[in-house]
Amino acid sequence: MNDFSIRLFRYPEDYDAAIALWKAAGPGINVRRSDEPEMIAHKLQRDPDLFLVAEAQGQIIGTVIGGYDGRRGMVYHLAVVASARQRGVGAALMDELESRLRQKGCIRCYLMVTAENENAMRFYEARGWEPMTVHTYGKNLD
Repeated sequence: MNDFSIRLFRYPEDYDAAIALWKAAGPGINVRRSDEPEMIAHKLQRDPDLFLVAEAQGQIIGTVIGGYDGRRGMVYHLAVVASARQRGVGAALMDELESRLRQKGCIRCYLMVTAENENAMRFYEARGWEPMTVHTYGKNLD
């Protein structure tokens, strides 16, 4: 039996806990300007139902952010506090996010994993995600 629940992220009350989790998550979560409060508020205007948290005893123990542009889905910031790993929290967050994306009509979804995050690679591959050989580019637009 799970000792946690999955719910929607609430802004601004969940922001500090989420950002602290991302900063402490270890390799793979890169906190950037897009994670600043005003950008998170902006994200929630588009897909409020795709930003999920796992909560146990009133504390946020995991997060995942999804996006859907009408064509493809994207997964960001799947993170679980170290003390709650290997208890199904990440799997439950991904199951719920994937279900919500399917309900929106999403048939293909992507995520990125940093090269040093081997645990994440194993996690996603065990869940049916396939590695892709691509070059990822980024550009600040401001």
